[in-house]
Amino acid sequence: MKEFLKYTFATVCGLILTGVVFTILGIISLAGMVASTSGTETIVKDRSVFVLELKGSVMERYQENPIMQFLGEDYATYGLDDILTSIRKAKENDKIKGIYIDAGAFACQTASMQAIRRALVDFKESGKFIVAYAGAYSQGTYYIASVADKVIANPSGSIGWHGLSAQTMFLKGLLDKVGVEMQVFRVGTYKSAVEPYIATEMSPANREQTQAFIGSIWQQILNEVSESRKISVDSLNALASRNMDLQPAELYLSTGLADTLMYKDEVLAYLKQLTDCKEDEKLNTLSLEDMVNVKRNVPKDKSGNVIAVYYAYGEIDGDESADGEGINSEKVIKDLRKLREDESVKAVVLRVNSPGGSAYGSEQIWREVSLLKQEKPVIVSMGDYAASGGYYISCAADWIVAEPTTLTGSIGIFGLVPNAEGLLKDKLGLNFDVVKTNELADLGDLTRPFNEEEKALMQGMVNKGYELFTKRCADGRKMNIEDIKKIAEGRVWTGEMAKDLKLVDELGGLDEAVEVAASHAKIERYTLVSYPEKEDFLTSLLNTRPSRYISSRMQENFGEYYNGLRFVKNLKDADRLQARMPFDVVIK
Repeated sequence: MKEFLKYTFATVCGLILTGVVFTILGIISLAGMVASTSGTETIVKDRSVFVLELKGSVMERYQENPIMQFLGEDYATYGLDDILTSIRKAKENDKIKGIYIDAGAFACQTASMQAIRRALVDFKESGKFIVAYAGAYSQGTYYIASVADKVIANPSGSIGWHGLSAQTMFLKGLLDKVGVEMQVFRVGTYKSAVEPYIATEMSPANREQTQAFIGSIWQQILNEVSESRKISVDSLNALASRNMDLQPAELYLSTGLADTLMYKDEVLAYLKQLTDCKEDEKLNTLSLEDMVNVKRNVPKDKSGNVIAVYYAYGEIDGDESADGEGINSEKVIKDLRKLREDESVKAVVLRVNSPGGSAYGSEQIWREVSLLKQEKPVIVSMGDYAASGGYYISCAADWIVAEPTTLTGSIGIFGLVPNAEGLLKDKLGLNFDVVKTNELADLGDLTRPFNEEEKALMQGMVNKGYELFTKRCADGRKMNIEDIKKIAEGRVWTGEMAKDLKLVDELGGLDEAVEVAASHAKIERYTLVSYPEKEDFLTSLLNTRPSRYISSRMQENFGEYYNGLRFVKNLKDADRLQARMPFDVVIK
């Protein structure tokens, strides 16, 4: 018995000691991460090169996930705002001699790539060099890299150049197998967000609109690459038809897609030549993380004027806590009200990057934007998406600036209510009975289908929502509602197409929107301030929920199909009326 107690006591002490050790190590690791993210200023050395890695994924603004950092699983994710600001800093800093684009697997929407490419074109005006290299360029990274002074391919590498395709995943077959029917109520021939749940292929209308907008995007890519590489549009199209991804590297030189073939060590030697580094010297490089902490040499504005850039990105009233993205209408309303009441804020640039979401939430944000507009200029800058609910919250602005490849419009409303009777009763053998005080007390019960009266009520609600949406657009754009309805119907347009239709006023990015805001506010000097303010590491850690970590892992594993699956997951908690575009279309 004594031996048993002795070993038991020793085991308990060992476990306690191990716990203490791991706790101390955890605190040390946490302190190290806090120190590493404290924003220590980067000191730029002479003859430095900014290494712009086109790898990982890009989102509108990136907030680090403390749990994934702590576990060492932080997937390479970058904020578009950080990339664009870093390129601007590199242009302004005399110690930085050029940019080296190191391309790889890169997940980025077309409008964001267009913004990065335009920033690089602006960088070249400084006279500094841009060199691009990749073992395997994707079509997207080649589109960005084609702006470089020298495009380098690996002798055994490849360049993606094959044209665009748009793919939608349809879930109807799966739903049929599990016994779930999606009951759909919608307005708009082109309102195709519901198609994945009720069909197995694109409708003719959806195919028509998809062909139109990917054709518009492809034409812009052709024109821009043609200008940079001095290759005719017809020649580039012919090369795409041959699928250059699978062609020998020597063909990239003869066709003009690349300037030279090099291995990675030769590229490094070439960069040393460009920066006057000796062969035995170390090349001074700066990563994006370094550039974020480089101080800009810009005189501080003392006018007291502020132009606020408010970022609204993600799904409207979606599950914001799950992945750090999402537009919470209540929070946006409070934030915009503060900007409205702040006398130092002379104009607001509303940066919208959203495929839409809750129709109710969109209406509430529209209201606050309208009130804000009465006090000071409101300029919208559209990112990758500003469609459906994303357009709803934009249409009241004084001026709308969109990227040429922004996906916008999709002016329409739908309702989607699942009927799980086939699953619960027919497959699982579950039966339900109900007692109610009024005939329609259980409307929307997932255990049975809608009856005719309930269908009529739901469709009436959708119709009313559509009439309100189109009226908001007509009033905001100063157009007749009949003209709006001709281009509504849920149809998706690119920014370039939307400008011709008067849904947007100007093509450009965030910088152009800020210039317009200053002009409308009639100010020349101002300080640019971004809202909401990014959280520091400790605040982010305290606000991080386990669901966000799980969501991040799902996004990494499911990739391009994650958005569609997330919508199904959140369907039970979603607003009955949705103003949403078919954001699960994957453009390759």
